[in-house]
Amino acid sequence: MTPVNQAVQDAAGFIDTTVQNEGTWYRAEEVESRVGRALSSYGASVGAVRGTIRDAGRKFKDLGHDDVTALASQLWGRPGPGRRPVYERRLAAVVLLQSRVALLRHSDLTRLEGFIRSARTAELVDPLVADVVVGLLAGLDGTERQRAGVVIARWHQDPDEWIRHAAAMTAEITDPRRHT
Repeated sequence: MTPVNQAVQDAAGFIDTTVQNEGTWYRAEEVESRVGRALSSYGASVGAVRGTIRDAGRKFKDLGHDDVTALASQLWGRPGPGRRPVYERRLAAVVLLQSRVALLRHSDLTRLEGFIRSARTAELVDPLVADVVVGLLAGLDGTERQRAGVVIARWHQDPDEWIRHAAAMTAEITDPRRHT
C-alpha cells in the first residue's frame, strides 16, 4: 500500500478535527441510534459536514484524482485502531466525492462498491449512488462507459442487499424510460 501524501493527511486531519468540534453529544446519540451502533458519531450536523468539506476544498485546492480518492478512503475508514468508523467522517467522504465527481473514473467504481458494502445505511448509500455513482456514469463514454456498465450489471446479481439496492437505484435514475 502506498503511503498517503502529506496534503491528504493534512486535509483528513483538518476535516476530522473540524467535524469533531462541530458535534454535540445529544446529536451523536441520536445519530448512533438511527444509523446503528456499527458507526459512532461526533454529533455534527449535515450542514457542518458540508461546510467543512467546502472549507477544506478552499484550503487544499490542489488535490487531484488520486488525492481525492485517497482522502475519501481515509475518511471512510476507522479514525484509529480499535475505534468504530464515524458517521460524519463517512458523510464527509460522500460530500467530498459529490463535490469532485468530475475527477472520478470508471475504475473508481471498485472503491465506491466497497463504500456501499460497508455503509449499511441508506443515509450514506443513497447519496453515494444518486450523486457519485450516477454522476460518474454520466461523465463516461465509449469503452469506459461499457466497462462501468459491466460492473453495474454485476451489482444486480450481487448477494449483498446494499449492492443490489445501488444497482436498482442507478438503473432507476439513469433509465429515461422510467421517467415517462
